[in-house]
Amino acid sequence: MKRRKFLVASSILMTTALPRLGAAADWPARPIRMVIGYPPGGSTDVGGRLLAEQLSSRLGQQIVVENRPGASGTIGAASVVRAEPDGYTLLLAASPEVSIAPSTMSLPYDPRRDLKPVSTVGRVPFLLVVNPAVPAKTLAEFIAYARANPGKLNYSSFGENTSNHMGGELFKRIARIEAAHVPYKGSGPSIADVIAGHIDYTLDTPPAVQEHIKAGKLRALAVALPSRLPSLPNVPTFAEAGLADFTGGTWWGLLAPAKTPDAVVARLNREVNAILQMPEVRQRYASLGAVVQGSSPEAFGRYIDAEIGKWSELAKQMAPAAKR
Repeated sequence: MKRRKFLVASSILMTTALPRLGAAADWPARPIRMVIGYPPGGSTDVGGRLLAEQLSSRLGQQIVVENRPGASGTIGAASVVRAEPDGYTLLLAASPEVSIAPSTMSLPYDPRRDLKPVSTVGRVPFLLVVNPAVPAKTLAEFIAYARANPGKLNYSSFGENTSNHMGGELFKRIARIEAAHVPYKGSGPSIADVIAGHIDYTLDTPPAVQEHIKAGKLRALAVALPSRLPSLPNVPTFAEAGLADFTGGTWWGLLAPAKTPDAVVARLNREVNAILQMPEVRQRYASLGAVVQGSSPEAFGRYIDAEIGKWSELAKQMAPAAKR
């Protein structure tokens, strides 16, 4: 009798598991949705669309990019967490919704529990850019002007508690200046208002700002890298400009709902890493000011853990200042 019950139970388990195994083997059989938690035109959107284009070609299925901006990218991330874990919904994430938000917001998800890392994609540094009407041609002149006009300047971010909001507050502390923070729903609208003159300055990434810099719509004062960007050779590093203590930027990575089959994640990881080794892709990312960096799912998971720890410490340091 016990043996019969065991065989029945085993049969049920195999019957329920087979459809998922079969689905993974046949994947992908239809278009895949890639969610980006920011508006079109920002650095995450630009970098994500480039990856989606290449993945579409390699997988033989269209990657449909869906922009779901708001709440520092967490709206888009939450939609992926709720999606069916069948490999047909992916998240092209930046650091805010995965590594910063757990320390600064009340979330409907836990990035480490509810999302499965696939691979890192790249890293991008911040550039300090100002509206050309701001009377400063160098970082030193900008800091001097801000100190002479406390509270007169404002700066924009992708949203509350995003990487460039946190970076903006860190910059203020290191430079010893005062400026009002104006949050937006993403990089695109933030940059648009800096160009329009409604915002004085911001910290943003090369994919989002360098074409505007070259067109004279924005003035770049410094880049947060150890050496100058090849695409913007005339822009000094923060260290060269006299603020060596400041560093900042963001990263991109591909994730899936937590219970996505391992076989699907492994296939995605192979394809992403192969794409990031293609010379033409590396050149396109480099032209955007991004440094490509693939990884294993396990290494990406460890990196996320380290990032969450780092931003948690900074959030604790900023908390007392917020209460004043």
